[in-house]
Amino acid sequence: MPKVLVIEDDAQMLENYSRMLKRFGYDCIMEPSSDNALKTLKISKPDIILTDLRMPGSSGFDIISAVKRSDPDIPVVLITAYADIPTAVEAIKKGAFDVIAKPFTSEQLQIVLERALTQKLLMDENRRLKEQLRGTTEVEIIAKSPPMREILALIERISHTDANILVTGESGTGKEMVARMIHQRSQRAGMPFIPVDCAAIPENLIESELFGYEKGAFTGATTSREGLFEAANGGTVFLDEVAELPLLMQSKLLRLLQERKVRRLGSNRFISLNVRIISATNRDLNRSVSEGHFREDLYYRLNVINIHLPPLRERREDIPLLALHFLKRYSVTYEKNIRGISPEVMELLEGYSWPGNVRELQNIMERAVILCNDDYLTLHDIPSEFLTLKDDTLQIFTTYHSAKETFEKQYLQNLIRSVSGNISKAARVAGLNRRTIYRLLKKHDIKVGIDDPSH
Repeated sequence: MPKVLVIEDDAQMLENYSRMLKRFGYDCIMEPSSDNALKTLKISKPDIILTDLRMPGSSGFDIISAVKRSDPDIPVVLITAYADIPTAVEAIKKGAFDVIAKPFTSEQLQIVLERALTQKLLMDENRRLKEQLRGTTEVEIIAKSPPMREILALIERISHTDANILVTGESGTGKEMVARMIHQRSQRAGMPFIPVDCAAIPENLIESELFGYEKGAFTGATTSREGLFEAANGGTVFLDEVAELPLLMQSKLLRLLQERKVRRLGSNRFISLNVRIISATNRDLNRSVSEGHFREDLYYRLNVINIHLPPLRERREDIPLLALHFLKRYSVTYEKNIRGISPEVMELLEGYSWPGNVRELQNIMERAVILCNDDYLTLHDIPSEFLTLKDDTLQIFTTYHSAKETFEKQYLQNLIRSVSGNISKAARVAGLNRRTIYRLLKKHDIKVGIDDPSH
């Protein structure tokens, strides 16, 4: 529900505004003191501000000026009984969205508010699209492991250069996040960041997508269009899955890198470019070069600096940090009040091999948050298919003793769950006596609270 902050010192008028706005479908925030208005603005974050002109303390003009300094995208509607032309002109000059003269009808107010809300939504969408285009949404890489600390330090050293960078690593390790972080810390941060999925563009369209085309260049080219490199001029192009580029396109990319110019399809004119190229691949490009699938000269052009991201199984210290980070993110997204992750779940997460890396962990955590109805994530919240997958992959990357201990604990947890906590039945199923079952439960700190071991 859109929020309207109403600043009016007359209590009766405030009540009238509240009734009307609720009828229009707005959430009304009433503020009788103009001097407290900015404090209320920061707390309530309204979509529209409706303010009287003349009030004790700050005037409507003061409110407009203050709002334009703090949050210029919020439309301010000024209401006044002194709606002469000079007053209206001054209000608009100061940044008011509109001026309403008293007395006014509810229909007049509703129309102005609808127009103001439309402008606010357009401003919000425009800002969001600009941030997406320029890659200015702040990127945070969650890590404390030594290899990732080295990578973060390297990013700080190279961001302010224009060197081409090749980011390598398995799928899901965060190659695009690294590229965005480099862009944000560079002198190009205010310019576009254009990601290009080289594997997703059909081979017959990739040249026109990257380089653009002129009107009439081919059937269906009814207008001219700039390519993605032109769109990124001054900023950064991120070539994801660069190993999937066809050989012919590799040759044209090499020429672009050498000459720093691009020519649209159907044109004889070259356009100068000032872009930084960051590439990424999950393939072994050295092998692709030796097999003739990737040009060696292009490889050296792209790989001025290499950043290799280790798989998640090789930096297990980061798993708890990442898991808690995703827990907080999705608790906010899905409006859950989840305080933490149970030790059993954390042990499971730390022991799994994560073939899908950080992306897979993120997916598991999102699903677990959706399923969780308690204060802590438990094994009941973990998707069943993940629980059935874990045993095969868990033990490959641990010592024999660790794998044995992990298996024993997981076996007991599944056993106790399958017999609904009945220790006598668990002992019969396992072929062990009840004292052994209790000893193992105590060893692995598995709480059951059913039966008495002395019986």
